Amino acid sequence: MATRRLLLCGAAAGPIFVAAFLITGSLRPDYDQLRHPVSSLALTSAGWTQVANFLVVGTLLTAFAFGVRRAPALAGRTGFKPWLLGACGVGLIGAGLFPGDPVSGYPPGTPDELIYTPPGIAHDAFSMLFFFGLPLACMAFTLWSLRTRRRLLAAYSALTATAFVAFFLLAGMGFSQTDGYTELGGLYQRISITIGLAWTTAIALVLLPEGE
Repeated sequence: MATRRLLLCGAAAGPIFVAAFLITGSLRPDYDQLRHPVSSLALTSAGWTQVANFLVVGTLLTAFAFGVRRAPALAGRTGFKPWLLGACGVGLIGAGLFPGDPVSGYPPGTPDELIYTPPGIAHDAFSMLFFFGLPLACMAFTLWSLRTRRRLLAAYSALTATAFVAFFLLAGMGFSQTDGYTELGGLYQRISITIGLAWTTAIALVLLPEGE
């Protein structure tokens, strides 16, 4: 039962994170979900909601990593590295502990260009654990799926990694104020995050019967 509970943490993490930033973003004055990054929701006096989102979901993903490690289907030397999922969780926790720097004009009165501060650098460093760890976890799971002849899962995981990275790069171009991308930087980031966390939910549901 312990393994099942840990896997359920992974199933819940994605829906909670996405729902929270979509609802919060829709209620925040002067915040444009198409333009501004998710991390900017942690700024201003109302930022505690996104900080809590980072911390809660980061903890759930870390717990999920332990559940994946205990899942019988992945026991032994299968090539899958659950610690990559743990890195994603730690990355979100760190992103919640250190506020990101304003970018693309939010909060109101701040410049469009990113001006780095020590907390913002720490935020970005922790965020990279998520944005690099998740596609690497997808590719590791692709290899495991191929070895166990689960070709559909392999294809889905590989496609997830590709799309996740592609939209992450587009978001980066938006936040760096590249002409033609700035106004949709937030949308690209949201697509990337949603694709990646949909994968963690799907994998958790695939592994759940193994944890019973």
